[in-house]
Amino acid sequence: MRVKVLSRNPDDYVRDTKLDLQRVPRNYDPALHPFEVAREYVRALNATKLERLFAKPFLSSLDGHRDGVNCMAKHPKSLSTVLSGACDGEVKIWNLTNRQCIRTVQAHEGFVRGMCVRFCGTSFFTVGDDKTVKQWKMESPEYGEEEEPIHTILGKTVYTGIDHHWKEPVFATCGHQVDIWDEQRTSPKCSLTWGFDSISSVKFNPIETYLLGSCASDRNIVLYDMRKSTPLKKVVILNMRTNTLCWNPMEAFIFTAANEDYNLYTFDMRFLESPVMVHMDHVSAVLDVDYSPTGKEFVSASFDKSVRIFPVDKGRSREVYHTKRMQHVITVKWTSDNKYILCGSDEMNIRLWKANASEKLGVLAPREKAAMNYNQKLKEKFQFHPQIRRIAQHRHLPKSIYGQIKEQRIMREARRRKEMNRRKHSKPGSVPFVPEKKKHIVAVVK
Repeated sequence: MRVKVLSRNPDDYVRDTKLDLQRVPRNYDPALHPFEVAREYVRALNATKLERLFAKPFLSSLDGHRDGVNCMAKHPKSLSTVLSGACDGEVKIWNLTNRQCIRTVQAHEGFVRGMCVRFCGTSFFTVGDDKTVKQWKMESPEYGEEEEPIHTILGKTVYTGIDHHWKEPVFATCGHQVDIWDEQRTSPKCSLTWGFDSISSVKFNPIETYLLGSCASDRNIVLYDMRKSTPLKKVVILNMRTNTLCWNPMEAFIFTAANEDYNLYTFDMRFLESPVMVHMDHVSAVLDVDYSPTGKEFVSASFDKSVRIFPVDKGRSREVYHTKRMQHVITVKWTSDNKYILCGSDEMNIRLWKANASEKLGVLAPREKAAMNYNQKLKEKFQFHPQIRRIAQHRHLPKSIYGQIKEQRIMREARRRKEMNRRKHSKPGSVPFVPEKKKHIVAVVK
């Protein structure tokens, strides 16, 4: 049996010279308890252990799709409504309170490539492999009415993504080029092109609403201004292709890009020479990213069958979610009340998770709330203590992810050793030190 005790080495409290201040192991102030820090440390340790014990983030699974879930959209006015589009062209509207599907629409032939809800929440738009953009009513049709779209726009090429303006009746689609559409017209107001490759994602800025960002398959991230007929001439080219991006809802210039090289990059659009932060924890391509409404964290979905939550200013994730049955996660959304995360994956399920894994749902008593706040402050105070940090950071991972993390660590160490040897046997200054943030940027075109 192991017994842990507080032990102090007397040598730590012996002065080297007469001029040294005498170090004492406790505070002699009568208002304070002599072992206050020791007591708080034990409480912080217990609070950290209990947090991990009660970390049960998975809430429920919304099943009903007959093919992989390819995209999702949040309702701007209703917290309990979410929309999902599948690879068989089916769109479902879900009520999260009852965890049931309230409406099903056969929207397209082939994949539903993208969907978005109008800023007022009365209708939604979908794009698919059948080269059409369709607008649908949010309410179900009356008795005897047929399920038909309000408008249908037939395009010349396949549309791969769509996003709606946050304040005006304008939406943008992407495919061969970025098209800006007025809801009342069947031809685009303007078309923005950069290069000749297909564009996989387009997103409106929620604050500076006339700004757009797009990701192309030729590894570009291009920024557009809706008031001009040409791109902003701010283009960053990465080592590998970016799948999608998401704007920070609190800081107008910040956006995060999900890349094929297993990383996420947070950029400030004013200084694109290097990312603000490189987020490295996934072991396969990152397919989707979405910000929390507070703008302090974001959630990412990956091909490695896991969902991770990253703080904006940290390079490592604070949480990783996975289940045995979950396959490649294609799409992810953070709900507008900052409490839940939704992810859609290959095996036809939408999963509902808690954003804070150990949070207690339901009404809290005042004493309970006070105790939780006190424990939170204790955990913050002692977060860098080795024992507490080890318990707080430990996560159980699937064997496949754990093995790939070890393999990547070995590869990273080998690259570092090779670079050190090259620098050691070269002329001084001929092999420059390249910071991690600049390694992944090929060029910036202005």
